[in-house]
Amino acid sequence: MEQPQEVQDEEQERVWERVAAVDVAKGSGVVCTRVPDEDRPGRRKTHVWTVAARAAAAIELGDHLRGHQIQVVTLESTSDYWRIWFVILEAAGLKVQLVNARAVKNAPGRAKTDKKDAVWLAKLTEKGLLQPSFIAPYEIRRLRELTRLRASLVHDKARYWARLEKLLLRHEALLFAGWR
Repeated sequence: MEQPQEVQDEEQERVWERVAAVDVAKGSGVVCTRVPDEDRPGRRKTHVWTVAARAAAAIELGDHLRGHQIQVVTLESTSDYWRIWFVILEAAGLKVQLVNARAVKNAPGRAKTDKKDAVWLAKLTEKGLLQPSFIAPYEIRRLRELTRLRASLVHDKARYWARLEKLLLRHEALLFAGWR
């Protein structure tokens, strides 16, 4: 039998050095960034703050994250509130991933406050432990929007045509009744 060999293991192996996470709610998002601490080598700096779920605030956040060279942003949301964040941060040139809230809740050690939850998301992100949800690429999302719009317009066209026919038939019936 071969003798076991000792393998050196890094204390905290990271996939991403500069990460951000947003715990998304209806009117705001709690943002956490984790970056290397230049003053203390081997340590991390964590910043947490709340950002309003408004286009201007999300654009400002995107600029801030890009300025700090954030490599990946994780969004967690249980509803459709993530869309504004995803679209704006993606347009800012950031790599954005959406994670299912159920998958994060099943991880041990999960905190219960929004701030602690954002920090927990950032820690899981930097270690590459989150499985992102599938979000179609921009071109496909745009094509889907146009297809849905066309389907809606075709449906509306048929509905308005039927209303017009109904009005014309009523008008014709009134005219015909008046000629007798």
